[in-house]
Amino acid sequence: MNVLAIDVGGTHVKLLATGKRKRLEFDSGPAFTPRALVAGVKRATAEAGWKYEVIAMGYPGPVLHNHPIAEPHNLGQGWVGCNFQKAFGRPIKIINDAAMQALGAYRGGRMLFLGLGTGLGSALIVHSVLEPMELGHLPFKKGRTFEDYVGLKGLQHWGKRKWRKFVAQAVQQLRAATQADYVVLGGGNARLMKKLPPDVRLGHNADAFRGAFRLWRDAPRGRSED
Repeated sequence: MNVLAIDVGGTHVKLLATGKRKRLEFDSGPAFTPRALVAGVKRATAEAGWKYEVIAMGYPGPVLHNHPIAEPHNLGQGWVGCNFQKAFGRPIKIINDAAMQALGAYRGGRMLFLGLGTGLGSALIVHSVLEPMELGHLPFKKGRTFEDYVGLKGLQHWGKRKWRKFVAQAVQQLRAATQADYVVLGGGNARLMKKLPPDVRLGHNADAFRGAFRLWRDAPRGRSED
């Protein structure tokens, strides 16, 4: 089965298909809509000559029963209610983007995944049961959320040194709250961390794609994604 993996981010959309080594990529952004996504994916895959039978897509927001249930914070509108299977003309499995990365990074036990990107993605896997989460919007400091401090805006506002300190604090608090055995830091900004707290490791750039392919094979079963 040839799978097309789509990782929808706040600044870019990344694509990889079964058997391909080099990913495709195009810009997203604050005005990016589902129509632009579908058009961009079809154009990019056609130009590359990629063939695929099914799709796995990571969406930057909550997903229930294979459909987005809230508009994304860092993209345009129109995602809720969009019939992606009809638009793409292929069977599709949709999951929260952080959860998709978590699937690719999971190595057993209780794992907390935190995605340091445009926002703060999060997911918890407990003995192969996946639970997508929205921890980034919980209060952290001075009436602001975790995402306000450790997302891209926090990095730009506070600078790398303070941002690293806030990330370490967020990891400590969220790991304690979820009782995770270990934490994986993913997302584009995870590479900026110099010193990792105990039982914390960096994810890999390929985790999202690995997780997408697992959705059509042997992925952990998610209670809220059934």
